[in-house]
Amino acid sequence: MKRFILLSMVVFTLALTGCATTGSASPSEKRALVHSMESNTLSKLYAIKPDVKKQIANSAGYAVFDNANVNVVLASFGGGYGVIKNNLTGKSTYMNMGEAGLGLGLGVKDFNVVMVFHNQAALNRFIEHGWAFGGNADAAAKYKEKGGALVAEAIADQVTVYSLTESGLALQAVLKGTKFWVDSELN
Repeated sequence: MKRFILLSMVVFTLALTGCATTGSASPSEKRALVHSMESNTLSKLYAIKPDVKKQIANSAGYAVFDNANVNVVLASFGGGYGVIKNNLTGKSTYMNMGEAGLGLGLGVKDFNVVMVFHNQAALNRFIEHGWAFGGNADAAAKYKEKGGALVAEAIADQVTVYSLTESGLALQAVLKGTKFWVDSELN
């Protein structure tokens, strides 16, 4: 059984790598893909919660990430990419993300995260340190236009976080850590 779980985690992790990456494109093509994901994600969020557009316009900046997550029995793994936009300077900072956790879960989930930084200190702290840690309990069932998309909202340390389920099927109760870091290739 242990062997099966380990093999499943390896297979899911390899599959996950293809879900939340920009592949072998050139740096300029990757930046274009990231901005396309950013634009699509913000459009979806604005359609569901129109007031967020004003919140982002009045903020120090915002981040948009695409993430794929795999839950296999007692472990959770994920990875993705995104961009932070500093509204004060207009600068974009490209970032990667990875996550791992322990808890009950089974399934694969693709989702987007939008973070709104309410002050410059919160934005700078995120770029420089990039850690997030927390508990997560959710259920999601959506494939393309079927099922109900979940939009979750959390506010902590001068940052509002919106999570939008893209596609996938996951049922989880996980305690996980997420690490965000600057993408040295795209910056």
